[in-house]
Amino acid sequence: MINTTIDDATLNKYEQKFKALSDKNRLKIIYELNQKGKVCVCDLTDLLGLPQSKLSYHLKMLLDANIILMERIGKWNYYELNEEEIKGLLSDKLWCIFYPNT
Repeated sequence: MINTTIDDATLNKYEQKFKALSDKNRLKIIYELNQKGKVCVCDLTDLLGLPQSKLSYHLKMLLDANIILMERIGKWNYYELNEEEIKGLLSDKLWCIFYPNT
């Protein structure tokens, strides 16, 4: 048996990522970004039926966990899924829910 250890920084990073995935609204954001690609924050407000303040809170959690990416174009922020990051976190079963055509 190989004796391995994991450092607290790594554990903290994954704790943050899994906390970001543990909310229904954030899962809806991930789903919508997957379906639509890069989406303006103004469109996400309408798609999810969330007030701007709540949406901003959820987006920040996903951004901080590196699950989504943001690009500012003019005065608007556009969000997209960080596919490389999400692929590394989701099981095959969950992957099929979010990416049914792959």
